[in-house]
Amino acid sequence: MDPLDAGLLLLRVVVGLTFAAHGAQKAFGWWDGPGWERWQAAIDGMGFRPSRLFATISMGIELLGGLCLAIGLFTPLAAAALVGQAAVIVLKVHSPNGFFNTKGGLEFPLALGTAIFFIGFVGPGAASLDAAAGFSLPVEVRLILLLAGLAGGLLTIPLSETADRSARES
Repeated sequence: MDPLDAGLLLLRVVVGLTFAAHGAQKAFGWWDGPGWERWQAAIDGMGFRPSRLFATISMGIELLGGLCLAIGLFTPLAAAALVGQAAVIVLKVHSPNGFFNTKGGLEFPLALGTAIFFIGFVGPGAASLDAAAGFSLPVEVRLILLLAGLAGGLLTIPLSETADRSARES
């Protein structure tokens, strides 16, 4: 196996399974995670309305998107969704705590989001289900998908703040 493909495989598996594990914490409460009810309450507390919808989307992106990234299935789409999720995690949840992870800062999710952007941009490599199935998109299309995912994530932040402000005022 070519070193680049081996590196992409390792990066995809580690980052993808990290996101999938976080999604499983939210969905099932595994590994001391919040589980579905507490995750929905957390999303509501962050101002995302309707909270059930946003909780489902965020949990699904992490769980399913992470698994797809790990095995290299529909990688450009999984990467685009995960980049959007990472943007929300970095900006909405972790940036108020500064940079370093020791204080709950954005260091770790920023590194994960950057790795996902890289994978989405360069592609999953030869050791992937996408390669085995012959699924490939031109780099320009992959970049557009990544930027759309990023824009989607960035747009949800002011929407959550508007919804949260409206809920407090009523």
